[in-house]
Amino acid sequence: MEIIAQAFRETLVSLKSAGQVFSNTWYWILPVPFYMVFKIFWMDHINGAFAGAIDYVLLEIIPPKDIEKSPKPMEALYFGMQGVEKSFNVLEEFLDGQVPSKFSLELVSDGGEVHFYIRTPRNFRNLVEAHLYAQYPDCVIMEVPDYVDDVPKLTPNEKWDLWGSDLEFTKDDAFPIRTYKNFEESVTGKMIDPLSGLIETMGKLPPGQRIWLQTIISPHSPSWAAKKGRKLVEKLKGKEVKTEGVLENLWSDIHDVFANLWSALFDPVEFSKKEKKEEQPLEFRLSPGERDVLKAVEENLGKLQFLTKMRFILVGRRENFDKSNVSAFFGGIKQFNDENMNGFKPESASKTFANFVWKKSRLRYRQRKILHRYRGRSLDGVKFTMSTEELATIYHLPDMSVVAPTLARVDSKRGGAPGNLPIE
Repeated sequence: MEIIAQAFRETLVSLKSAGQVFSNTWYWILPVPFYMVFKIFWMDHINGAFAGAIDYVLLEIIPPKDIEKSPKPMEALYFGMQGVEKSFNVLEEFLDGQVPSKFSLELVSDGGEVHFYIRTPRNFRNLVEAHLYAQYPDCVIMEVPDYVDDVPKLTPNEKWDLWGSDLEFTKDDAFPIRTYKNFEESVTGKMIDPLSGLIETMGKLPPGQRIWLQTIISPHSPSWAAKKGRKLVEKLKGKEVKTEGVLENLWSDIHDVFANLWSALFDPVEFSKKEKKEEQPLEFRLSPGERDVLKAVEENLGKLQFLTKMRFILVGRRENFDKSNVSAFFGGIKQFNDENMNGFKPESASKTFANFVWKKSRLRYRQRKILHRYRGRSLDGVKFTMSTEELATIYHLPDMSVVAPTLARVDSKRGGAPGNLPIE
């Protein structure tokens, strides 16, 4: 008992000493964590208030029947969207809560009927329509109600079920996916529309089932590629990537001093150094495959870039809900994958599944969370970067070779009014 009492007294003395130290230092220790916590809640509040005040409109784009173009003209739309990029000063960021503008590109199958939607801030509606009409004069663009309202907010429930997942890249963002330039027959040279397989899959959904593919984009600063992509390019070239952080440089300097201290004190002085072996040219140090990868990465980084968030949801009535449609969908998505470059895969943390304990409650929470984020077009969760060429590959108006009967198209061309009409 005496030993326990002695330990207890020592513990009290230690706690008292710690309390005295804290009482003398709290005024410069606590402000830092308090500021960090306050900043998180403050930015979440003002960013949410600013974003909630933005008026959005959902546009449905109905492509014409006779498109004979590759996805390249669609890049003009993304060039236009890049024009809304803006950097914020301190007051705009921390007092007004301003956030970068974002657009949502949505490919939807409702019981097999395939639709193209773009959700845009209302003040940028003219920008979207002007660029689409410039490239596809015969398409039809109209404002429509939000299709997500056709599904109950509290899903899953007794009548509805869903499966969903965020998508992520398999490699670094600078590696490109397989783009439309690589969808070409080697014999005839004819381009295969990259969306053909995906649209055919979505067109085979039974009534009561829906597939939603959402791609939210926000323009990156033009300097993104130079800052983020440079390290990967240098690594692919076989060059040493130097760290630029203050602490990393300080540690590197200290390491060099101690590593060379012994030789400097005890080794004989050298008046001449051996010349370094001349470095081989890049074309001899890289294999043909490595050179192709390096070229593709540099070309991809030379294009305008967008911060991107992708989500997939299969939702429908329980009586004929079939999860095999998930596998069919991701089979269509894999056509954009290139093992030497980049590709898409479902992100494990966002998948709507649960194992072991409290499976039903955890599964329901994940399902409702991803549906809530989809409805709000939220950027929460894993994000990556895509170039205009990559975006044009995964979201464009399909050409006439895509003959899915459930894809809505414009039946006839629009014609202008005769120029000789009388004017009253």
